[in-house]
Amino acid sequence: MAKRFAGIDIGSRTIELVVVDEADEILESHQADTGFDPMAEAKKMISGVAFDRIMATGYGRNLFEISFDASTVTEIKAHARGARALFPDIRAVIDIGGQDSKAIAMLDNGRVKKFEMNDRCAAGTGKFLEIMARTLGFAIDDFGREALLAEKGLNISSMCTVFAESEVTSLIAKGENRREIARGLHASVIRRAAGMINRVSTEGDIAFTGGVANNPCMHKLLEEKLGRTIRLPDDPQRVGALGAALLAKETA
Repeated sequence: MAKRFAGIDIGSRTIELVVVDEADEILESHQADTGFDPMAEAKKMISGVAFDRIMATGYGRNLFEISFDASTVTEIKAHARGARALFPDIRAVIDIGGQDSKAIAMLDNGRVKKFEMNDRCAAGTGKFLEIMARTLGFAIDDFGREALLAEKGLNISSMCTVFAESEVTSLIAKGENRREIARGLHASVIRRAAGMINRVSTEGDIAFTGGVANNPCMHKLLEEKLGRTIRLPDDPQRVGALGAALLAKETA
């Protein structure tokens, strides 16, 4: 019987599970909210899923290693491997998740050359955008589309979540257009993300992974800011789990 290899990415907001075969084909893919007990959710997700080996990544990987006696890999290596499997010619990855963001440059062989990570504050992450969307009265799934409808973006001077929220509230009170505020907020996140990418990689196409990659305004503004092609996976949130599954196979 052909062997099956699983990768599980336990993030701050969601958990993804991907199972691949010996030919690197995806056999199964699952997603669930992380919730208040990530290990309970992870156990529920892997129950009933057949695999010969599993590798964990994401912020909850160390807990998973202890709970399920599994191998682990850093998010940097997992996202680089997963993105390279989807786009063999890319040279860099920008991953923006719920509570951190990462810029990764790769060598020609796909190995990580250099990376930069922001995991110490919410600025420039999905959490930041979620809080700002709520402050403006937009559903998070509509936030990017609404921002794209604005002809211009208002300048948002602060990237600190608390101060930015106060700044947005003040702009609303002045009667400023909500869509223009939204576009300005997206532009502020893009400035931070573009700076990270430019510090690690200055050439080639870039894969955009993580939940924030589903935001169409982020995709458009990032491409415009960098002047480089941004490649978007069919399921940007699955890339880390895919990379972990492939590495589980390659290190077996």
